[in-house]
Amino acid sequence: LWISKELWNKMLEFTKEIYANYGRFPVKQTLRGCVKNSGLFSQVGQELVDRLLDALRRKIALKSKGMKSGFPRFKSMERMKSLHYPQFGFELGEKLKVTPFGELSIVKHRRIAGTIKTLTLKRELTGKWFACFAVEQEKVLPRENDGKKVGIDLGLKSLATLSDGTIVNNPRHLLEREQRLAFLQRRLSRAKKRSKNRLKAKQRVARIHEKVSNVRQDFLHKTSTQLVNDYSF
Repeated sequence: LWISKELWNKMLEFTKEIYANYGRFPVKQTLRGCVKNSGLFSQVGQELVDRLLDALRRKIALKSKGMKSGFPRFKSMERMKSLHYPQFGFELGEKLKVTPFGELSIVKHRRIAGTIKTLTLKRELTGKWFACFAVEQEKVLPRENDGKKVGIDLGLKSLATLSDGTIVNNPRHLLEREQRLAFLQRRLSRAKKRSKNRLKAKQRVARIHEKVSNVRQDFLHKTSTQLVNDYSF
């Protein structure tokens, strides 16, 4: 990630210089020369170039619509979060073999069905790392049931009210952890910037938000699964 951050900032600075002097952006081939022999796997570096070019295209598109748009931003380590392997450079067995890092011990939380196409190594704010695979699978027809029809009204006081009178309560996941979160955020605001204590405090806050997000997603998936099992329309 540190190498990626350095390459991004180097390419962005070069792009700004070219634009300031010549009024145009460097082409893809020129930027790819900046990431050669960098220490990253070649396709990872090339994907970093594609990210920058996509950001520049968005800037051009917004400007053409008359909307205000600045250059992409320089990145710190906190803003560089992932490495993307679009085709090659990795192999999954009992361990995950990744070029150029070697074999990494991982916890496989589910069996992978299908042909693996891409890999993204992602670092969360909590410091946890995830290996995210995109796979190609054969198309499977969805299951059908002979359930009833139902109308669903989403709300604030309750999460949803169904047309047959069933009410899905809003569990207020964030509210349960509000006091703990407020306490940790106060500690974070008092911590000295760029200190190790601030980094630890930031990770504690991130862990609370991660827990809330996970619990919320779990509840929503279970609720939606129950609905499609009980009703057909």
